[in-house]
Amino acid sequence: MASSQLTLPAVKKDEKGRNIQVVVRCRPFNTVERKSASHTVVECDQNRKEVIVRTGGATDKAARKAYTFDMVFGPSAKQIDVYRSVVCPILDEVIMGYNCTVFAYGQTGTGKTFTMEGERSPNEEFTWEEDPLAGIIPRTLHQIFEKLTNNGTEFSVKVSLLEIYNEELFDLLSPAPDVTERLQLFDDPRNKRGVTIKGLEEITVHNKNEVYQILERGAAKRKTASTLMNAYSSRSHSVFSVTIHMKEITLDGEELVKIGKLNLVDLAGSENIGRSGAVDKRAREAGNINQSLLTLGRVIKALVERGPHVPYRESKLTRILQDSLGGRTKTSIIATVSPASINLEETLSTLDYANRAKSIMNKPEVNQKLTKRTLIKEYTEEIERLKRDLAATRDKHGVYISVDNYENMNSKLMSQEEQITEYTDRIAAVEEELKKVSIMDLFTDSKQKLDQCTEDLQDKNRRLEETHKDLTETRHRLTQEEYVTSQLQSNECQLYNTADQLLNTAEVSTQDVNGLHAKLQRKREVDLHNGEVQQSFAQRMENCYNSMQTSLQEQSHKHAAMIDYYRSSVGKMRYVAPLSKCNIKCTVSEEHTVSVRARLGSSVDSVITELNGVTEEGERTLEECAGYCRHLQTSVDSLAESGLKWCHKARSSTENKAQEQLILIRETDTAVQDLLKVSLGLSQKCPHLRSFHLTACLFAWQISCVWQKCSSGCKDLNPCVLGTDVMCIFAGTTPQRKEYVYPRVLNKPRSREELEDEFRAQQEQLQCALSQCETVIEAEEEKPHDQVLRSYVLTIHIPELKSKKENCNKSLNRSKVENESTSTPPRSKLPLRCQN
Repeated sequence: MASSQLTLPAVKKDEKGRNIQVVVRCRPFNTVERKSASHTVVECDQNRKEVIVRTGGATDKAARKAYTFDMVFGPSAKQIDVYRSVVCPILDEVIMGYNCTVFAYGQTGTGKTFTMEGERSPNEEFTWEEDPLAGIIPRTLHQIFEKLTNNGTEFSVKVSLLEIYNEELFDLLSPAPDVTERLQLFDDPRNKRGVTIKGLEEITVHNKNEVYQILERGAAKRKTASTLMNAYSSRSHSVFSVTIHMKEITLDGEELVKIGKLNLVDLAGSENIGRSGAVDKRAREAGNINQSLLTLGRVIKALVERGPHVPYRESKLTRILQDSLGGRTKTSIIATVSPASINLEETLSTLDYANRAKSIMNKPEVNQKLTKRTLIKEYTEEIERLKRDLAATRDKHGVYISVDNYENMNSKLMSQEEQITEYTDRIAAVEEELKKVSIMDLFTDSKQKLDQCTEDLQDKNRRLEETHKDLTETRHRLTQEEYVTSQLQSNECQLYNTADQLLNTAEVSTQDVNGLHAKLQRKREVDLHNGEVQQSFAQRMENCYNSMQTSLQEQSHKHAAMIDYYRSSVGKMRYVAPLSKCNIKCTVSEEHTVSVRARLGSSVDSVITELNGVTEEGERTLEECAGYCRHLQTSVDSLAESGLKWCHKARSSTENKAQEQLILIRETDTAVQDLLKVSLGLSQKCPHLRSFHLTACLFAWQISCVWQKCSSGCKDLNPCVLGTDVMCIFAGTTPQRKEYVYPRVLNKPRSREELEDEFRAQQEQLQCALSQCETVIEAEEEKPHDQVLRSYVLTIHIPELKSKKENCNKSLNRSKVENESTSTPPRSKLPLRCQN
């Protein structure tokens, strides 16, 4: 009871399953590929896990084929990188008790053996554990010993090395110096998908230092040969198996044995016999290698497509890998490829195999953990069975096996004899049934077949007649379509001509419209310039008026002060008679000055009023111009005339006002001069009136300054007015009106039904002509001549009718166009509307 309770469940299944892990490794160029001037066709993207193959040659870079895998290693990848990424996770699962398989697959010479076994660095620079060229197998054993030793687990490691050469099994670790004994392959009774190999030597490895010796021993016996593609080509498949027994102690103190197994498979490379130069023995080897790899490919295809039958038993290699492909083992495939263009076909084949293998689903199971008692019991039974076989062999009772095994063999033979007897009876029954078949049955079958053939022949004849009818109808439709197409082509030509005329007319009218728009733009610029000149002129006139008014006010104040002073002086000197006359003259001069000032102010006000009126008139003119743009020519002419009139009027009014101001200033100057003379005479007679004389001189000087300002204003006024006239002159010319002649109406093309009716009418006329010809021709020549005549009419006369119809249509269209051109209504004389 205690032992049964301590026994763990047989297996722990992964219910979801797990896909096979596929890794691709691309090696660098070798010497042969560099000498052959090959180019790179393979690109490896490790980050995106993608392999891109250029299939279109060196010039065509667009033809590409992309593959995605679990991991991708480029030419620069190192051995340690591949080992850490691929094998390290698998090794942890082996220690957990799983069966795992890693095998390298690819073309010969792509680095499978280098990946799995590796090489030794020259001069033994590194130990084999630290050698950067070491492969997966030595690194795996090294890490197994390190991990289990560090964990303190009690364990044992056994290794075996199997070779599959020409579909025969050989033990590479046998103690014999030559590998000649062929091993036998049997199904494992404990595992439905597993196999056992009788006589395979398993060597216990005690420490990691023995690993390299074992590898050298196996590599020395492996079949290799030199080919044109690889100097050391492996001519066989090798399976390196590592079995680990680990002891565990349960909580109850019971000892359990956990078993993990790792298969490291180095497949022989697929090769092209023509390219590799293999002959005779090497050619037969290559044929067997390719045959086993083809079987592996069929197995992968059947597993991917979930076929009912998977051909595991067609090759020794697939039988050994049966549990690794679709079984209970965790499997990883390392596909090795070459980057050279000369190996493009083999590279694509390898990548296709690997891409298919990704879809294979395995269901890994943990191996059964055996108790110590169960394991001892199994070993005891095995020892007893071997002892019985050995005792029977020593006694030599005619057989060299035990009685139990002999009885089992006899029971199998008896069951097989019973099956043979049963099959023999079945064959006899089938032969009797065949003899019972009579000639009448054969005749009936033949007659039925004949009737069936006759019906088929009639059916085919009927189909042939229908096909002939369809052909005739199709020819008729073809002729009809040709006629309709010709008519449509003629209509299309007419439409093209009409469209060409319309496009030319549109182009010319567009140019005229552009000219009118340019004229309007120039007119706007002239109006804007005139407004600016008018505004600047008004500003300057206002400034001049203000300065003149200021000067006149100052002079009036000074003149009033001078008069007051003069009055006070004259009041003291009444006895002087000339002083009274001078006073009278001063009064007259003062009144005259006041009147001059009033007239000058009214003149300036009138000038400002007229300028404002002119400005308002210009604004009204601009508004009228914007409102009457559709009458562009008339509006432009009237605007130019009104502008010229305004300029002449402004110039004449300005000159008149300026002349009046000049006359007033001259009169004022004359009066001031007279006053100056009088004051000079008075000052000479009366010295105390000299200050009055000085004041009169100052007043005269100020009057002269006013005169100079007015003169300069007149000089500035003349260029402004003249400049305005010049801007009005260069306003541009208006495009002349043209009469455009173009088709006003587009003729609607005839519909397809009308064309078909016309074609049928022509066909009826031809039929009437043919019927008249048939009355004259003899009866013997009636049918063939009718056919010739029909074909002749269909091939010759119909095109003539087409050409006549086309000429007729052209003449009709030409006449219609002429009528349209003559009947084109006259265009309006009004200018085009401005679109801005």
